[in-house]
Amino acid sequence: MSVFDRLRVHLPPFDGATAWINSGPLDPESLRGSVVLVDFWTLTCINWLRTVPWIRAWSRAYRDDGLVVVGVHTPEFSFEHDLDLVRQATRARGIDHPVVVDNGYAVWSAFDNHYWPALYFVDRDGVIRDEHFGEGRYEESERVLQRLLGVQRAPVAVAGQGVEQEADWSSLRTPETYLGSARGAAPAVPVDGVHQLPRRLRPGSWALQGRWAVDAEKVALREPGGSIAIRFSARDAHLVLAGAGRAPIPFTVRLDGAAPGSAHGVDVDERGDGVLREGRLYQLVRQRDGVRERQLQITFSEPGAEAYCFTFG
Repeated sequence: MSVFDRLRVHLPPFDGATAWINSGPLDPESLRGSVVLVDFWTLTCINWLRTVPWIRAWSRAYRDDGLVVVGVHTPEFSFEHDLDLVRQATRARGIDHPVVVDNGYAVWSAFDNHYWPALYFVDRDGVIRDEHFGEGRYEESERVLQRLLGVQRAPVAVAGQGVEQEADWSSLRTPETYLGSARGAAPAVPVDGVHQLPRRLRPGSWALQGRWAVDAEKVALREPGGSIAIRFSARDAHLVLAGAGRAPIPFTVRLDGAAPGSAHGVDVDERGDGVLREGRLYQLVRQRDGVRERQLQITFSEPGAEAYCFTFG
């Protein structure tokens, strides 16, 4: 018996929603009689992105059995409040179930939630019966859904692609790295205001080159040609980026000083060229011929690039 079975915690209302996507407003009464899976996410979270193939598959596989998946987009970074970006992310990820936009953290607070991603499993009477935070536990989660739905069948087949592919956990050595001063180790500002990269970075460390502004959640490029470098050990390297203006910002990625070639990520070609068009997570590197420690440098040809967080997989 779970804690929810003992306490009989009911599905909170979605009061305070900023908007709804793929649906009109829903509430506990209108969802009564359905099994509900509530999925908290934010569009730049790599941990959530890697769960999407399962959430999407469960929504489609069990919809006719009475499952309703409700996504709750609660933003981590300020630019993620942009409703157009949330709509774009919903389309890009192939999400066709209802999504409530929770810019004011009202739904987050009603659930007393603290994590991205977070799943809450609700039975047909509106009682929360289970929860799970983070990645993994997919088979057990699907069994919970089947039990609540009263069905029994083989689990769905899921294979993530691109940024949705499961991390290579055996080779992942570098943790999530925030660049803003609130959660990261902000670089010291040189006397002349222009940062210089060291010749070689320590494992897991990062540095700036050029003229950058550092605030609580990001670093922002003030002049063309600025770079960010990090030394990492992982199959994949991602960077959460946004732009201060509407114009695209071309960028170039180098691995150990050279074009990435076959180690390019989905947002970069073999020459290392990419374009920052909208605020989201960009996959810069995917090592395909074995994982080893590398130094990544990304250089922006125009000012206005904003960088928030490196993540790895």
